Amino acid sequence: MAGLPPSTSDQIAEAAGLNERYVREWLGAMVTGRIIAYVPSTRTYRLPPEHAGALTRAAGPQNMAVFAQFFPQMGKVEDELIESFRNGGGVPYSSFPKFQAQMRELSGTIFDATLLDVTLTLVSGLTEKLKQGIAVADIACGSGHAINLMARAFPNSHFTGYDFSDDGLATARAEAQDWGLTNAQFIAQDVAALDVQDAYDLITIFDAIHDQAHPRTMLKNVNRALRPGGTLLAVDIAGSSNLEENLAAPFAPTFYAISTMHCMTVSLAYGGEGLGNMWGEQKARELLSEAGFTLQDVKQVEGDILNNYYICTKR
Repeated sequence: MAGLPPSTSDQIAEAAGLNERYVREWLGAMVTGRIIAYVPSTRTYRLPPEHAGALTRAAGPQNMAVFAQFFPQMGKVEDELIESFRNGGGVPYSSFPKFQAQMRELSGTIFDATLLDVTLTLVSGLTEKLKQGIAVADIACGSGHAINLMARAFPNSHFTGYDFSDDGLATARAEAQDWGLTNAQFIAQDVAALDVQDAYDLITIFDAIHDQAHPRTMLKNVNRALRPGGTLLAVDIAGSSNLEENLAAPFAPTFYAISTMHCMTVSLAYGGEGLGNMWGEQKARELLSEAGFTLQDVKQVEGDILNNYYICTKR
């Protein structure tokens, strides 16, 4: 609809290849929800450009439609979650079959928009080092898009992605092959058992520390994998560890809900700590220091109110 002039339900259904009766009923919800504009005299519907700007792929990281896909996914685990409320434990990762693909779409738009030109430049001198050639690892790399973007941009550096998802790694390898990359590899690995020493100059972790069953062990393994003086760039939710300090954060209710229904419960399902995605900056500082890192800075990126960017060096 973002590319259509004011159109009837028949025209919209034909353009989308959908059943008109379902489209018309859906349009009723969108019109009364003030998302789509309606002209009764012509029975035509229009998606205003300012609304399309938040609901289509053209919106990039601001596309709320991508984010909204998580809610029906989490609704499918309602019975398991209620059981966990009563008896403890958690809902395992395997109960979220579409989560990997949804995270790939969400994080992919963010990486495409900000990784090379914004995120990496937060670390002083890092872009130049990447051009010259260093060893980089991405922990819990998912579908590996961040690794592949960096590998394509910095052919003199070598990149390794670690994750335990076979589906995610298969997607990562396929993309690397399609792009003709020879400096990117992907390893199936539970990062809580990562046993690598002094191998990398830079390690990145994008929105994954809070998901770990054993985040303290993982961070200690990451510290060991870094070379002396190496850098950890970790991105995670910009909340407070103190509930009362999150009252003014507009995203806090959503993230506490997502944490209850995915992040925290998945960690608990594997006997983990259950940090939850609102673990907060105070707890992050504690765990990073405990793992042997010196926190150089905590930065934020203009336009991104959701994340903190932790820049650390190995002690």
